[in-house]
Amino acid sequence: MAPLPIRIVGLDPGLRRTGWGVIEAAGTRLTFVACGTVMPPEEGGLATRLACLHTELAAVLRTYLPDEAAVEETFVNVNPASTLKLGQARGVVMLTPALAGVPVAEYAALLVKKTVVGAGRADKAQIRMMIKVLLPQADFTTDDAADALAVAVTHAQHRGMAALKARMAAAG
Repeated sequence: MAPLPIRIVGLDPGLRRTGWGVIEAAGTRLTFVACGTVMPPEEGGLATRLACLHTELAAVLRTYLPDEAAVEETFVNVNPASTLKLGQARGVVMLTPALAGVPVAEYAALLVKKTVVGAGRADKAQIRMMIKVLLPQADFTTDDAADALAVAVTHAQHRGMAALKARMAAAG
């Protein structure tokens, strides 16, 4: 009997561009569903941009009804102000699915690259190429959407371990 498909939304947080990608995983079979990029207006203040991120991601969640979400962990920039703003955007990106009752897992960028490409130092072109191999129907137009699909693929491969870690953290 074939395993039931699980719908996963991958999210690549950013204040200027947040990528999202939805896939279905049934065992080892992956199917592309949709992807896109949220681009808050640059002329708005920080609160307005964060509100736009929340509103647009909430619409993605209502449209595609994922069972689980996966978010890429961010790295620390040299500029502390940029790092803080990115952290706020990442908070919104994690909060939005959580408010919708969708469990959220986190993955380091190094693990995403290693899972999708096989090398932790892969560049954007290598990620795009492998996403097209893994999900031939994927129609991403930005690196952010391709990265979000890579996060979703990573979650499909590692979700059992992520669930176990979450249960252990809740118990302990």
